Amino acid sequence: MSDADDIPSGRKRRPREQTPVQRALGLLVRREHSRKELTRKLTARGIEGEAAQAAVAKLTEAGWQDDTRFAENLVRMRANTGYGPIHVRAELGTHGLDSAAIAAAMDSYEGDWQENARDLVRRRFGEAGPQDLTQRRKAADLLARRGFDGDSIRRATRYDPDD
Repeated sequence: MSDADDIPSGRKRRPREQTPVQRALGLLVRREHSRKELTRKLTARGIEGEAAQAAVAKLTEAGWQDDTRFAENLVRMRANTGYGPIHVRAELGTHGLDSAAIAAAMDSYEGDWQENARDLVRRRFGEAGPQDLTQRRKAADLLARRGFDGDSIRRATRYDPDD
């Protein structure tokens, strides 16, 4: 038996280098990204700034990337995980969205921020809500850290089931 018989007939293939569009699409199939975030991630992976912007523009034109869809999805996700409108609006701002896009995304949310605050308080303090001043302060601090406004905090910490 010769050394040639030990070599497998199929050669090992090197993975082909992906184009910037393919790399961007790979990120988008996992979850939605804003234009700014997608461009930043591509440049962090060694793609030149112009090529990254061109790839994102191409995917935006094809409908794969959409800042409006991204923003609406982020608002829904954050609201469902217990964050308030102040936190969500600030987070949208970090993604390079303009104030009109942020306002439109916030307006598209069909839930009730007030009810979200009450649900969060109920989950932490039981169905009866905070019972004394110390618990109400803790509940108010929690809601403030989560990005709820003062009115929502007052109503949620003085929750009356007959409301």
